Amino acid sequence: MSVHLPPGRDTTAVDALVAPGRPPGRYRWIVLGVATFTQAASCFFVQGVGAMGVQLQRDLQLDTAQLGLLLSAAQLVPLVGLLVAGELLDRYDERWVVGIGALVVTAGLAGGSLAPGYPALLLALLVVGAGYSTAQPGGSKSVATWFDADRRGFAMGVRQAGLPLGGALASALLPYLAEEFGRRAALLAGALVALTGACVFMGCYRRPPVAPGGPLDRRPPAAPDAPPLRSKLRLRLRLLGEPAMVRIVLSGTSMVTVQCGLGVLSALYLHDVTGLGPGPAALVLVVTQVAGVAGRIGLAAWSDRSRAGRYAPVRASMAAVIAGMALLLTPLGRSPVAACLVFAWLGFFGIGWYGPWVACVAESAPPGRTGFALGLAMAVTQIAVVLAPPALGLLKDATHGYGPAWGALATVTALALALTLRTGRAGSGSSPGSGSGSG
Repeated sequence: MSVHLPPGRDTTAVDALVAPGRPPGRYRWIVLGVATFTQAASCFFVQGVGAMGVQLQRDLQLDTAQLGLLLSAAQLVPLVGLLVAGELLDRYDERWVVGIGALVVTAGLAGGSLAPGYPALLLALLVVGAGYSTAQPGGSKSVATWFDADRRGFAMGVRQAGLPLGGALASALLPYLAEEFGRRAALLAGALVALTGACVFMGCYRRPPVAPGGPLDRRPPAAPDAPPLRSKLRLRLRLLGEPAMVRIVLSGTSMVTVQCGLGVLSALYLHDVTGLGPGPAALVLVVTQVAGVAGRIGLAAWSDRSRAGRYAPVRASMAAVIAGMALLLTPLGRSPVAACLVFAWLGFFGIGWYGPWVACVAESAPPGRTGFALGLAMAVTQIAVVLAPPALGLLKDATHGYGPAWGALATVTALALALTLRTGRAGSGSSPGSGSGSG
């Protein structure tokens, strides 16, 4: 199979996953649809918690920091779970790793629907996080192995659009269910959606056809002199020192913090500052998520054709987020119409960045370690996912305003952008995996 890449694109590592001579086939598009649907189903409830902020604060008597902690609860276990999931994905079929993870999400949400109060709900969301750990790296790897480099960015963008798509649907549905039938009904709806995603993925996904021992054989026989586990782990963690991975982690950490800020603060900001009611404020969050869907697909498709490399759309997204946050700090940000437009802009870039970013991770991975590289990068950025919501909520509570939170997000993103530019120059040409192909 011949692949024509834009100048400067080096995808040697990830192309080792693609079987030579395999016909493209139509089934890869089914795989893409299944992976996208399962991603949306697995993240459905977690991405909709922010839209339920007004109802949860009222029903459970929460402050903003406690609301942020609810979002963090589902993201805490993936700090370790993503690494475990990545290792499992290099050893076992994605069909079962992702499917069983979605079933764990189902069990956690079903248990949460019976939770009598705030502490029990936190515990249920910890269980949800354990299952959710498999969805991101598993779906990404399933798409990476089915698509060639000239369409991989677009395919990754479509698949990663599942998260904001699930968030958009959840933001539209969950506040209504919580208002009309209570939070228990909202949790039960999330469990049913996750169960559907598990059944669809396990029923429809299959590995690409490849002969035993071929490029996609992810369980090669161990060499007799295989290094001990500690040495293997140390070698794998060295990935974090590669220039490409440094840029990936810096940008991912800052942008995922922005994404968390949008999730936990947007609806509250629109309600408290611009005067929108809970329903219209949640609707704007839906629009923000839909803009993120468009961003993940559009920015990832751009990365397939960018002569500046796969990483250029990520840097452009960081600059766009800084500009959007700056607008929220001006009097214009207090206008309902202007604020809605700014949040749509932030949705496109502040959520859309993830499509090309994941493609960068996949193309920076050593052969046979795509699952671990995805899990490692996501686990490091997961620290920000856990810490950002309660920290931003605490900052808002302490200052009695949203300006400091928006300013902090803009500052963190600006610092990360400056560091990635510096790291990109320092690491230029240092290795095949850290060249323009991944940056």
